[in-house]
Amino acid sequence: MVKLGITRLLQSRMLRGLRVGAILNPTSVDPELRHLADLLHQAKGVKLQVLFGPEHGVRGDVQYLEEIGASVDPATGVPEHSLYGKEFASLTPRDEHLANLDALLFDVQDVGSRYYTYFATMGLAMRAAAKRKLRFVVLDRPNPIGGIAVEGGVVHPGFESFVGLWPVATRHGLTAGEYARLLNGPVADGGFGTGCDLQVVEMEGWKRDMLYGDTRLPWVMPSPNMPTLDTALVYPGMCLLEGTNLSEGRGTTRPFELWGAPWLNGLRLAEALAGEKLPGVRFRPCAFTPTWDKHRGERCHGVQVHIADARALQPVRLGVACIVYARAQDPSRFRWRTEKYEFVENIPAIDLLTGSADFRAGVEAGRSVADLCAAWDAARAPFEKRRRAFLLY
Repeated sequence: MVKLGITRLLQSRMLRGLRVGAILNPTSVDPELRHLADLLHQAKGVKLQVLFGPEHGVRGDVQYLEEIGASVDPATGVPEHSLYGKEFASLTPRDEHLANLDALLFDVQDVGSRYYTYFATMGLAMRAAAKRKLRFVVLDRPNPIGGIAVEGGVVHPGFESFVGLWPVATRHGLTAGEYARLLNGPVADGGFGTGCDLQVVEMEGWKRDMLYGDTRLPWVMPSPNMPTLDTALVYPGMCLLEGTNLSEGRGTTRPFELWGAPWLNGLRLAEALAGEKLPGVRFRPCAFTPTWDKHRGERCHGVQVHIADARALQPVRLGVACIVYARAQDPSRFRWRTEKYEFVENIPAIDLLTGSADFRAGVEAGRSVADLCAAWDAARAPFEKRRRAFLLY
């Protein structure tokens, strides 16, 4: 079994005598499924002062886009503050909540995609730690979809948001510790210059070609709509549907694997996607009725994505193909999402997700799946080069 950062921390005296704040969620457990908040609260010589919950909260009882208020953690009695609220400023730990701390600890399982907001939370917390000269400790965890493949585009200037605060590729291939090192590294060395007192507690036994199932660690849902490893595998591409009026399957038991819309023809869609010959995946026509979110209570027609070969899968290309062929069926009904998205009102959600307006323009111009994906290659290559200096495994 892979030895996690949390296990190595608890076997050490690293936090002994320190006043600690911790950024945690339901994934912050050891292999015996004991939550880190409980373990730190019980640890000798460690003063757990405050808990911070990213999107979905410390114990994971908050849904997608749901706001969180300040409270007290019922299991430990430790004050709990949200790092997700109405305004962008709410995403950063407040000075008064960091007062009287010596160290800020981050232990949250990511899913390997830039859109997933936990590493944005980590980066903003690193900035706050640098400002107050706190030690920032990252307990490393596996990238569940592997640490080799890098896909998609990077965020261009002017398109920064909570789903992309730095010019990082869609599928970044980094662990939390590596991502933190990239954010913290000097600009002259290819990093983003956060400059905090960073300490990464590395894993033992994790290799870059591992998928989460290879680690023999228990899978804890990182968020309410990330139920399985298959969800995480398709998410780097299927999350693009959030930028459209297509249902990405929220309100079903298989979000991001089921997708569609009331006006689509699932059989035609499955046939068109099969013709694209995407590696590692198959498509089945299906119908579903979301219980909430887009098209709530309406019968949607579309496809279920079935993974045939997880290592061959190219999820970003998959998501691009789904958008291209869904739009091709009925361009008059297809829409880009225009509502406020991740605290940004004046830029379409799809542009924030892809990192620029180029993808949206390319789809509207009728460009092929291959051409749309190839357009990201030039910007992704420099990112792949700069990340190498910060890899740990």
